[in-house]
Amino acid sequence: MLILGLDPSLSCTGWGVIRAEGSRIAHVAHGQIATSAKAAPADRLAELYRAIAGVIAQHRPDRAACEEIFVNKNPQSTLKLAQARGAVLAACGAAGLTVNEHAARLVKKAVVGTGGAEKTQVQAMLRVLLPAIEIAGADAADALAVAIADAHLSYSPTIR
Repeated sequence: MLILGLDPSLSCTGWGVIRAEGSRIAHVAHGQIATSAKAAPADRLAELYRAIAGVIAQHRPDRAACEEIFVNKNPQSTLKLAQARGAVLAACGAAGLTVNEHAARLVKKAVVGTGGAEKTQVQAMLRVLLPAIEIAGADAADALAVAIADAHLSYSPTIR
């Protein structure tokens, strides 16, 4: 089973693809899609859509996983996050992918063992789970964590 993990953001969306076989996982690919803050919002969203559609076409995942949206203190930040999330979810929908959504705390619990884990703890666990790769960028790391959590939650639903 190939799982595409997504960490959407208008400024930089992370993505990661893993192969899950039972409780075993393996890295396939990962990356980040940065958009220019100087570009029009519609152009940035179209760029995210096209880039994620390209990742899907290249790697042909069986399903996708994305963090549930959370509300920031700044409403404008929440709106931009929701728009970026909509663009990547639309790319998944257009490709016929099922998208599982997980709360950030659940992703951290599935990967690290505690829902209150810091980003540095998640990244340290990724180095343990995927020791043969160099993860380029925090957004790509977050996306890989989402994919791994989705695999673990599918294999062992008692994590919740």
